[in-house]
Amino acid sequence: MQPQTVETITSLIQEGEFFKLKQVLRDFQPSELVALIEEEDEREQLIIFRLLPLKLATEVFEYLDLEVQKHFLDNLAQDKMADILNQMSPDDRTTLLEFLPANFVAELVQSLSEEERRVTLQLLGYPEESVGRLMTPDYIAIRETWTVQQVLDYIRQHGGQSETLSMLYVTDNAGVLIDDIRIREFLLSAPTARVRDLMDRRFVQLTADQDQEEAIDVFRRNDRNALPVVSDQGILLGIVTIDDILSIREQEDTEDMQKLGGSEALDEPYLATSIWGMVKKRAGWLVILLIGEMLTTSAMHHFEDDLAKAAVLGLFIPLIISAGGNAGSQATSIIIRAMSLGEFRLGDWWLVMRRELQSGLLLGLILGVVGSLRIVLWATVVDPGYFGPYWKLISVTVGFSLLGIVLWGALAGAMLPMLLKRLGLDPATASAPFVATLVDVTGLIIYFSVATAVLNGTLL
Repeated sequence: MQPQTVETITSLIQEGEFFKLKQVLRDFQPSELVALIEEEDEREQLIIFRLLPLKLATEVFEYLDLEVQKHFLDNLAQDKMADILNQMSPDDRTTLLEFLPANFVAELVQSLSEEERRVTLQLLGYPEESVGRLMTPDYIAIRETWTVQQVLDYIRQHGGQSETLSMLYVTDNAGVLIDDIRIREFLLSAPTARVRDLMDRRFVQLTADQDQEEAIDVFRRNDRNALPVVSDQGILLGIVTIDDILSIREQEDTEDMQKLGGSEALDEPYLATSIWGMVKKRAGWLVILLIGEMLTTSAMHHFEDDLAKAAVLGLFIPLIISAGGNAGSQATSIIIRAMSLGEFRLGDWWLVMRRELQSGLLLGLILGVVGSLRIVLWATVVDPGYFGPYWKLISVTVGFSLLGIVLWGALAGAMLPMLLKRLGLDPATASAPFVATLVDVTGLIIYFSVATAVLNGTLL
């Protein structure tokens, strides 16, 4: 840039010829304006930048030194800077925000449009499943030195843009959260009372990097409509409201239900998912389950000689394996749901195992009695002689097999999700069909082992 050009600009500023200066600046390239602004003093920098049209100002702002950008943010009108920030490319905006203090960032993020805010929070480094992706900067922050009347006046002036007014957040001069107070406390207090008089400094908060599932548990335990989100330094960044949490809860429940059914979670609603997309989500698990069931065939082949000697045993194979699979599926569904609700911790695995041992024994006993009675009634009333002379031993075999298989199914169905959780995997992948397939294979081994012990020397 020519020295006389800089002198001309400086002269126009000193003479107050701002309209003429505005016309002159339109002819400059963004790179030239950046060089011009960085050569001027702070006062002249602000004047030049104010006269630029929005599109040109945005292009220039992106290339300015970070210190100059911060100077503009501190001194220019909030609405102008909000327009510029919304127009900036996301990566340049993120670079600027990472350079600024956390409390200043919280104020700037609030000025962004909803879409730009979402992109900015993503680029600021908050993980995809973190609370930082859910938070909104639309809240009411107050000071402990204010009176109740000042708070109510402030709410009337700024409350229209707040996501919720049920809770107000007290921050210090650095933006650090020091308390939260329900609005009813202000409505029931004297106008001259101070905020500090209503504070107990006991509050619940979330951190921006915290997992969304943890946030769901915090909401449930504390019965709140909204919770504040803070940085590692305790600075209030935003709030998360119950409607966002309910939406995440619905998504996670939907994913768990789809996984429990033996399918990958759908990325879109059912009718919006293409047929090919549906096939891809379901085919993988079906192939895995088919391979698993092939092991059942291998197990039956191993006991082929026993089946040849006592073909009657084959009649009860569907009954045996379905009972074990059903027991395992029940346990899996109950345990996964209890884990998602935080009803027990992984350290309580022994308590869970003990309960499933007890319930599995009782359930196995009930089904064993029913299965045995079916054989007894058939052999003595419906079709005497159908099971041959050893029908009593067959009845005992089926009864004890059902007892063992149901017990094993309950234990496997309960422990497998907990094992996956311990390994850092999603417990919902221990789907009901997967557990049922696992129990099918082992159930056959239990069944023929019991049959060999009971029928040895008779049918076998």
